[in-house]
Amino acid sequence: MECYSTRPVTVSVKFLMSSPEIASLSWGQMKVQGSTKIYKDCKVWPGGSRDWDWRETGTEHSPGVQPADVEEVVKKGVQTLVIGRGMSEALKVPPSTLEYLEKQGIDVLVLQTEKAVKEYNALAAQGVKVGGVFHSTC
Repeated sequence: MECYSTRPVTVSVKFLMSSPEIASLSWGQMKVQGSTKIYKDCKVWPGGSRDWDWRETGTEHSPGVQPADVEEVVKKGVQTLVIGRGMSEALKVPPSTLEYLEKQGIDVLVLQTEKAVKEYNALAAQGVKVGGVFHSTC
């Protein structure tokens, strides 16, 4: 005898999106796991990545990374944000951006881009909800 229930079954599934690994970095080129695109500058967060187009916010090397540049990544629910200042660290990070991140309760690391990528990948591998904005040239 087989027994079938006609009651609906509720299944709860929680999807945890991890931060994608930065697969490669060289001058002017970054590749991110899960994307076929080659980025010059990029934003990454748990579950995604995209071009970081400085024209969207009027960003320049100085004064540098603005709160508007990191806001999108912060809204993705990151615990830590890594900022890659470029291969020669030409990109500045003004106090207003650091203050914005502190007010949001976000840990922030500001590093030369090669070091930033290594740190970001290490945090991502540990399961930290990490995001980043990376400049891959000067």
